[in-house]
Amino acid sequence: MITRVLSNRLEKLGIFMLTFFFGIIAFAQEKAPDLNVDVTTTKTTTTEEWFTNPLYWVVGALLLIILIAVIARGNRRD
Repeated sequence: MITRVLSNRLEKLGIFMLTFFFGIIAFAQEKAPDLNVDVTTTKTTTTEEWFTNPLYWVVGALLLIILIAVIARGNRRD
């Protein structure tokens, strides 16, 4: 009985210590690196990717809704 209580308290202490040290390690990573990077480019191209066009999103969503409706309907012939 006493060993069970002692092992339970030691387990809780161990979990507390691990949580404490992991918290310290996590906060130690908070400092942002001091980087000064200057990148200048003169190339200016305005190509539009297909996924930035809202028409593709609307058509894709419509096809997805139709596909879900067809699958949900199943083999019913009503």
